[in-house]
Amino acid sequence: MALRLRPLRDDELPAFIDRTRAAYEADLVAQAGLRPAEAAQKTLDDWSRLLPDGSVPPGNDLYAIEDEDSGERVGDLWLAERDNDVGEKTLFVYSIEITPQYRGRVLGGNEVARSLYRSLGYAERAVFMSKDL
Repeated sequence: MALRLRPLRDDELPAFIDRTRAAYEADLVAQAGLRPAEAAQKTLDDWSRLLPDGSVPPGNDLYAIEDEDSGERVGDLWLAERDNDVGEKTLFVYSIEITPQYRGRVLGGNEVARSLYRSLGYAERAVFMSKDL
């Protein structure tokens, strides 16, 4: 499957924000061990900084990922320029979301995705472990 990126349209932004906020908050509970109230507050704080007033600040790019042949949307991508520790600009991937029916074909508690990233030369920088007691 050949993929293409297209900039997210303004009318798609609210749904994208709602989806990514909810997924982030759930991951903070499931992967980082935060209590639900803590995760909700952190999500509110982070999203107020990252996407203030529901708008996309300069240096951030949001894309729809589409099947090049059919035009069907298979996911979303959020990239941003960030300063690294030595003041250089780096590209940071905030979010890659693939629609469930395409996962494993084309992201970390997903071994298929982790394997994909490793095969592309990415290195894991953090892994969150948890255990229900």
